[in-house]
Amino acid sequence: MKKELIVNGNKTMRIDTYLSENTEYSRTAIQRLIDNDKISVNGKKEKTSYKVKQGDIIEIEEEPAKEIDLKAQDIPLEILYQDNDIIVVNKPKGMVVHPANGNPDGTLVNAIMSICKDSLSGIGGEIRPGIVHRLDKNTSGVIIIAKNDKAHIALSEQLKNHEIKKTYIALVRGVVKENNATINMPIARSKKDRKKMDVDKNGKEAVTHFKVLKRFQDCTLLEINIETGRTHQIRVHLSHIGYPIIGDEVYSNGKNKWNIEGQCLHAKSLDFKHPITGKEMHIEAELPNYFKEIIWNISKIS
Repeated sequence: MKKELIVNGNKTMRIDTYLSENTEYSRTAIQRLIDNDKISVNGKKEKTSYKVKQGDIIEIEEEPAKEIDLKAQDIPLEILYQDNDIIVVNKPKGMVVHPANGNPDGTLVNAIMSICKDSLSGIGGEIRPGIVHRLDKNTSGVIIIAKNDKAHIALSEQLKNHEIKKTYIALVRGVVKENNATINMPIARSKKDRKKMDVDKNGKEAVTHFKVLKRFQDCTLLEINIETGRTHQIRVHLSHIGYPIIGDEVYSNGKNKWNIEGQCLHAKSLDFKHPITGKEMHIEAELPNYFKEIIWNISKIS
């Protein structure tokens, strides 16, 4: 399968730089594709040093996704709730939700497969069994997994209709002035870096509500509710208004005087209707110890 791009614009730049800014591929992936003769310009193979010009026709021969041997792994997980239809767990920071080429195992799905065996919804596909929604790798907290297709469909409908209340706790850089506020700014993939998201007037609707829990000397503890579930939504919105999440390596411009690895963002609770019984559910996960320690240490110097 080939992807074709026509260079538009008068600016000349290296082909690997141009493609990393205008496709979903990283610069490293582009360089690998060029080395493997998977990219051509106007029908000719070129080196990474080639500078594109207006009107160039670039063809990328896309590499097929590698098959992933999905296996159950006995990884400890805190189970917050479980019945015949759903399982709700407290995902630790640093755990990826489902396998991908860069993370073939050690994921939440591998752990859940060990707990649930064959009782997982197949709607998510072979590498995402039971996965209804996601949390970023370095976001901890409550996540629901469906054990059967009926539960999966019902939960997906609740998500689509904004009927699941998601509450997060975040520690952000800077002292937030407002006690309560709503951020209503559309989000799309960044035009400068395809690995990032950005506020974009042409993006998809994204609504984030927050309230201040505590102000410190140079940071603020927030409680956050989101109406929509865009990729990196909370991280993008807070960074855009000048209060990036502490430890966020992607959206905080590298500033991290606290030397914290991974963003201080925790999915505190979910409120939803049980997908089969219709019972109102409220499931909460306690702040992880590292997060409590950070708050304690910051409060001592504030």
